[in-house]
Amino acid sequence: MISKSKELGFFLKKKRSTLRPEQFGLKCDKKRRVVGLKREEVADLAGVSIDWYVRIEQGQNVNPSIDVLLSLSRVFQLNNEE
Repeated sequence: MISKSKELGFFLKKKRSTLRPEQFGLKCDKKRRVVGLKREEVADLAGVSIDWYVRIEQGQNVNPSIDVLLSLSRVFQLNNEE
């Protein structure tokens, strides 16, 4: 059975791949290695450290605050169901 932390990490990674840098006014060079936003871009847009965001996305055993989750939900443009 998958842990809640891992499940959240998979979800965030999937959502990150659906967003485009242009949606946020970021430059999109043709040499991007990832589809969608980079982890660094998500962290910056959400106002959290890259280290903290990586830990969450990797499903490490962390407990992000409600404020962090709300900030990430705004960046990922989540709906109520998500």
